[in-house]
Amino acid sequence: MSAMTSGQTVETVGAVTGTGTTDDAGRQRAPWSEVWRIGRVRMRVEVLQLTRNTGLLIYTFALPVVMLLLFGSIFRGKIAGTDATYQQVYATGMIGMCVINGALQNLAYQVATERHTRALKRLRSTPMPAVSYFLGKVASVLAATLAQVAVMLTVGVAVMGLRLPTSPGPWLTFTWVLLLGCTACSLLGIGLSGLIRSENGSAVVWLPIMVLQFISGVFIVFSTLPKPVQEIGAVFPVKWLCQGMRSVFLPDSFKYSEPAGSWEHGRLALVLTAWCVVGLVMCLKTFTWRGRDDG
Repeated sequence: MSAMTSGQTVETVGAVTGTGTTDDAGRQRAPWSEVWRIGRVRMRVEVLQLTRNTGLLIYTFALPVVMLLLFGSIFRGKIAGTDATYQQVYATGMIGMCVINGALQNLAYQVATERHTRALKRLRSTPMPAVSYFLGKVASVLAATLAQVAVMLTVGVAVMGLRLPTSPGPWLTFTWVLLLGCTACSLLGIGLSGLIRSENGSAVVWLPIMVLQFISGVFIVFSTLPKPVQEIGAVFPVKWLCQGMRSVFLPDSFKYSEPAGSWEHGRLALVLTAWCVVGLVMCLKTFTWRGRDDG
């Protein structure tokens, strides 16, 4: 089977058949078996495209490692009143950074680029169901995020003294925090892609994400930030994603350094879920298959 890129129509998509309702373009809706079949093809295509994008791979995998090693070499020693070191805290923050970069920032750029090159418009003209397209994006996000997290954990354990949990409880927390974080960031990424009005408009997304990382505990220990900055950071999902990762990989004594003196797993889940809803609303309101200059 030949590979399919975003700007190409291939025979593997095939003619979608079936009876029932029609979509917003007036086309007949495909049965779920066909949606899933084409979605699997799209998943393979998206993951293959990801592995062939050398520049994106370097940025995605090298940047977090370089940042971790840089901050880890500058800030050393234990954090007062805890059994955690600065290096361990930065390792957990970089795991959160991997989710933000892979599921939000990179996805926003990819979708915006496909829209501006009219690849989305061409894909929409094929029999491929819209759901199949998004299944492919989900697969690429999960593949990239899991690979990045694996790299960061390896570096964290080997160089930063990070200790992996030995009981199933923390790993269960890690799983639901990662899934909620990926879901919220993916939806926000697709929604924010509509704000990138040109191929050179990436700063619209990049700049606020970079600011959020600084005020959310990625590059600076969250408890050392001024109170007003903490309150602003607590509104957004980045802070809660990083706090969830700290709860998994840092000693339990570190929770007393958090603003609330606990890991706040219940509130964490509510905030990330709320951002999933916000991201979904943004997708429904802002996502389009055509660029503003398309006919």
